[in-house]
Amino acid sequence: MKFVVKLGGAALENPEVLLICAQAVADLARDGNEVALVHGGGVQLTRTLAQLGKKSEFISGLRITDAETRDAALMVLAGRVNKALVASLGARGQSAVGLTGGDGHAFRARKKKTDPDLGFVGEIASADPRWLEAIWKMGAVPVISSIALGFDGEYYNINADEMASACAIACKADALVFLTDVPGVRGADGKIMRWLDIKQIPELTKQAIVSGGMLPKLGACRNALLHGVKRVRILPADAAAVLPDLCSSRVNDGTEVMVA
Repeated sequence: MKFVVKLGGAALENPEVLLICAQAVADLARDGNEVALVHGGGVQLTRTLAQLGKKSEFISGLRITDAETRDAALMVLAGRVNKALVASLGARGQSAVGLTGGDGHAFRARKKKTDPDLGFVGEIASADPRWLEAIWKMGAVPVISSIALGFDGEYYNINADEMASACAIACKADALVFLTDVPGVRGADGKIMRWLDIKQIPELTKQAIVSGGMLPKLGACRNALLHGVKRVRILPADAAAVLPDLCSSRVNDGTEVMVA
């Protein structure tokens, strides 16, 4: 089977949780699955920007990205975070290849049109899965940072959830899993929704039951399902050990996003 796993949030900051996630991805690959790991790194980027004296600002969960912020994103996401994940998988005995969306033109971006303007924030315009397939043929896991190259020659910061969705669509993934630092999507009663139909998303958004970073995540879930990805699940990162059993047994953790 083909899996796209997105890792972000505080999971990247917690060594114990990161170990669990890396082991789960390695186990998936060793079981004969083709696995792509897409990552963010917003916490690390915010910290680096603060060290540079820059304040981070967000609109609807998306970071306002001027040229200096974009360059910092390249340094942090494509550099330190990406290579740390490659090393973590290597320590679990699984070879991995780190890349950005710009490498081999695997993912091409265009500027995201928003009001107000977000700067160098992009969305995926096209994707070429041949590079991922080549890495899989070598028995490795592609580790993809959420940076892509625009047709104008500029690098763009891509929301990692949207990057993972585009990756899953491009490679016709059987499952897309978002490993997060929250237990799932909460409903109006504050309880975790074990099942979420994409038809419920507009109302949850309208009532501000979901907000912030969950907004682009649910948009990414919806987009993946509407473009052929068979299963989409939001799963707490500390429960990542269930990943190898996700499609063969009952999993109670997180939220399954679905099309009724």
